[in-house]
Amino acid sequence: MTEDAPLFSDFDVHPGIIEALADVGITRTFAIQELTLPLALAGNDLIGQARTGTGKTLGFGVPMLQRVVPAAEGGDGVPQALVVVPTRELCVQVARDLSTAGSRRGTRVQAIYGGRAYEPQVQALQSGVDVVVGTPGRLLDLAQQGHLILGKVRTLVLDEADEMLDLGFLPDIERILGMVPAQRQTMLFSATMPGPIVNLARAFMTQPTHIRAHGNDEGSTVPQTTQYVYRAHNLDKPELLARVLQARGRGLVMVFCRTKRTAQKVADELVDRGFAAAAVHGDLGQGAREQALRAFRSGKVDVLVATDVAARGIDVSGVSHVVNYQCPEDEKTYVHRIGRTGRAGQEGVAVTLVDWDDVPRWQLINKALDLDFDEPAETYSTSPWVYADLDVPEGATGRLPRAQRTREGLDAEVVEDLEETGKRTRSGSRGPAREDDAKPAGGRSGRPRRRTRGGGAAAAAAGTGSDAPEGAPPAGADAPSGSSGEGSERSGRRRRRRRGGAGRGSAEPAA
Repeated sequence: MTEDAPLFSDFDVHPGIIEALADVGITRTFAIQELTLPLALAGNDLIGQARTGTGKTLGFGVPMLQRVVPAAEGGDGVPQALVVVPTRELCVQVARDLSTAGSRRGTRVQAIYGGRAYEPQVQALQSGVDVVVGTPGRLLDLAQQGHLILGKVRTLVLDEADEMLDLGFLPDIERILGMVPAQRQTMLFSATMPGPIVNLARAFMTQPTHIRAHGNDEGSTVPQTTQYVYRAHNLDKPELLARVLQARGRGLVMVFCRTKRTAQKVADELVDRGFAAAAVHGDLGQGAREQALRAFRSGKVDVLVATDVAARGIDVSGVSHVVNYQCPEDEKTYVHRIGRTGRAGQEGVAVTLVDWDDVPRWQLINKALDLDFDEPAETYSTSPWVYADLDVPEGATGRLPRAQRTREGLDAEVVEDLEETGKRTRSGSRGPAREDDAKPAGGRSGRPRRRTRGGGAAAAAAGTGSDAPEGAPPAGADAPSGSSGEGSERSGRRRRRRRGGAGRGSAEPAA
């Protein structure tokens, strides 16, 4: 954003929205907002592409809120606008931003996503909602049960459409699109435009205008982010990370890992070394995930260790450093990760630790993004350039000095009781296995459950602490609470039978 960027008041935006944004210090537009507002306010369909952290939410949010009629102006409480997002964290983020922008007009915004009890969401819909922001699975569940009425939706937004494609939500999105009125405004925001997204736009949009802010998409890195790439030994990474976290003047830090097990292990080790750290990954219940994010936003913890899926959509101001503890899978993931810093025109630092085995993978990323780190320098926690590059004090060690341990820590943030089912939380209770798995009270979710050859629900092969990459289909996603977890009465193992039909004395593992 520049000082000569247009003001929101320069466009035909409702005064109540302008005032609500001004209340939180937002007056000028970013490039994507400047380009989308004239078209979107006129009711045109559009496709928006822009770098991460450039204000896409208000790019579609302001025009959408403009068309909504809140209760104070005669609205009947049936949703008039729908935003579909791929992840829970992004759902919460978008709903919060839209609530802020619509606060002066009394616009009611409701987040609808899995991992939370159905009843509060159903009650909110029955009480009246103007805008719904939700993840595909829970939206479909509530719509099929008749709790979510989509017949009056006038504006539909698909946010991070390419991420929804990656997560396998495309069939669900097509079903949702078939439930909303044909006469509507549709806005699609996507970092990239793969074939299925193009086909989706052609099928469900009316002469959309394709907008690219800054002349490119998210296939390039943000110039405000300074990048460092080190070839690091896996056993030395904790020591190296501890020194990076002691850089002078650093703010909040996000540390990215490929697997859930590594994310939790790194977070626990950082806490043991004196840092205020918390983890966010798919093996945590929704209550624990939201506890960690609230603590991170409030500054009770200043290091968030996350997997790629769990971190999608996390937009927290004040993130000065991003550390890729494990090399990302591809260039798109790399750009997404380091895009958590250097946002909204601020400067940031990105540090990538490449293990020996990941050098070929990194070289592909380096080539795709046309970077200058084809041969990262072999680096250890004692290497002098680490201290020089990142402005780390010369006497820094692998533990944070007690005098600097000023953060309250994760335990200072209360865990909200979300009445979760089916998934392990930080405290060891069970919560939802994934975004769409929680069943509504008193009924089935309408989704088929995978069964083993023996007829039982699939066992949780990737349970708590799974070392499978985050986002891989969990083998035990549909296992009911207690079917194969700790404390269950049955072991979940089948008895082998002899030809005569008698059971053997020793049980064998199920095939």
